[in-house]
Amino acid sequence: PPPLFESSAASDVYKRQSEMSNKPIHRLYRHFQELPVSMRVLFTGTLLAIGMGYMFALIYVYSSDAGRDGNPALTVEDIVIAYSGSAEGTQLEAALAGPMSGMLSEGDLVKILRWVGSGAPKADYETEIQAILDVSCLDCHDGSNPHLSNLDGYDNVKQLVAQDTGTDLHTLVRVSHIHLFGVTFIFFIMGFIFSHAWLRPVWLKSLVMFTPFVCIAADVSSWYFTKLYAGFAWVVLISGGLMGLSFAIMWCISMYQMWFYRVPEKVRDRTLQ
Repeated sequence: PPPLFESSAASDVYKRQSEMSNKPIHRLYRHFQELPVSMRVLFTGTLLAIGMGYMFALIYVYSSDAGRDGNPALTVEDIVIAYSGSAEGTQLEAALAGPMSGMLSEGDLVKILRWVGSGAPKADYETEIQAILDVSCLDCHDGSNPHLSNLDGYDNVKQLVAQDTGTDLHTLVRVSHIHLFGVTFIFFIMGFIFSHAWLRPVWLKSLVMFTPFVCIAADVSSWYFTKLYAGFAWVVLISGGLMGLSFAIMWCISMYQMWFYRVPEKVRDRTLQ
């Protein structure tokens, strides 16, 4: 019994803890060590394959989004550019302000920039811009080199002067349903395997299992919201980090308890919750 000098509040806490400790473990719970070896082997192979897949997914995300803002690391600005575009102008303007700045005379450069700023109308291209590009640019940018932008013809040039608005809505919708189905499937498998781990308190174990599902909903939703407000890029970054953390916790605990963990007597004897 609790000491007599304890307050009534402390006594109540003690009683609640005692009541919880005397509750039996759920009849359907089985720890990894209580499962057949064949099932543990199945779980282990699944974790190894999913772990490798998750690692390659992270590499793909990094390689496809990192560096958009000129910084080799994956930053919030990279995410903003990926989903809402860049406010720094078009690809053609960036090239003329950078590596191609010395290829045109001052007058021709002003004409092209003014044309881009006016919306790149086709009529002005045919009367003014095409001649400049033919003389100064097509020796290299005629489409023969796949590593260089093609400036041969209005349709090709138009692609380089379109405002960068980020990923279009059609692509976002297509990728969204793939991510929602795929990530749900992955974390359902991870959660099912992790449910055989011994981790207390139960609310903490449940939180680790449920967090990825909240994060994927917040992540996908923020792709669209980032187009409206750049601050939602932080939600994308934080959600991805929390998903990765949950994945790592479930993966490591499951692998360790599956083969190296000693089952506590309270689990083996089914005396406590």
